[in-house]
Amino acid sequence: MLYHIENEHLSCAVEDLGAQLSSIRDKASQTEYLWQGDRAVWDGRAPVLFPIVGRLKDDRYRWQGKEYTLPKHGFALDSRFRKLGCRNGQVSFILESNEATRACYPFEFALTLEYRLEGRSLACEAKVENKGEGDMYFSLGAHPGFNCAMGDALRFDLPETINSLWIDDEAMLAGGSYPVLENTTDIIIHKHLFNRDALILKGMQSRHITLVRDGKPTVKFDIGGAPVLGLWAKPGAPYVCIEPWYGLNDSGEFTPDISQKPYIQRLDCGESFVRVWRAAFLS
Repeated sequence: MLYHIENEHLSCAVEDLGAQLSSIRDKASQTEYLWQGDRAVWDGRAPVLFPIVGRLKDDRYRWQGKEYTLPKHGFALDSRFRKLGCRNGQVSFILESNEATRACYPFEFALTLEYRLEGRSLACEAKVENKGEGDMYFSLGAHPGFNCAMGDALRFDLPETINSLWIDDEAMLAGGSYPVLENTTDIIIHKHLFNRDALILKGMQSRHITLVRDGKPTVKFDIGGAPVLGLWAKPGAPYVCIEPWYGLNDSGEFTPDISQKPYIQRLDCGESFVRVWRAAFLS
């Protein structure tokens, strides 16, 4: 089911399946910012990645001596969230541990997503709560895909010198890295940019990355302090995903205990983790 929120500037739609954004539209110009293209090219719009980001080796991990299976990016994107509220330009959803999640992820949790319109900006707040009695391990990521064209740019606030981690044909970390930027701000979008799969960046100095279309800043994205930033699209497709990650793919070397995964997040009993990303729509 779709839920709609709006203010004087923007209207948005969010699905309860995956608590996924499905539309962000400027009310005056009717500009649609979010990918609406052929699902045969990419069947997402803005999936939520939980409780893992990326792919596990052989889609498996271990916890307390037991082995579990999770698909790439976890189960939240295919889970039906329960609506908590929808009013005054905001909508919120919750996904809680249940029999199906416990079979593949043996932790008691609540994942709450809230989308809020703030003038010409959209804020997405995610809250993960440990409802169990012991430690809880998880990763979390956002994956919104914004309309773009070849020749557009992704512009960091500050000049960056940064490499991307290598990804192999099975979406696993392959070891090593390759240069993306050297003391400059702009990544130009072209049809071969994502031939090696996603750009996986860490160590950025910038807080924001801006999508520049026809020379004009269009979407200014606040990464929200995430330690890893993914950038991705199907090669040549007219969208780009800007993905703040609190987690990372496995390498092909071994199937680790979940507590050993790169950038894994840990919560003590009763603790919660909150992150917010924001996107300002400038033109």
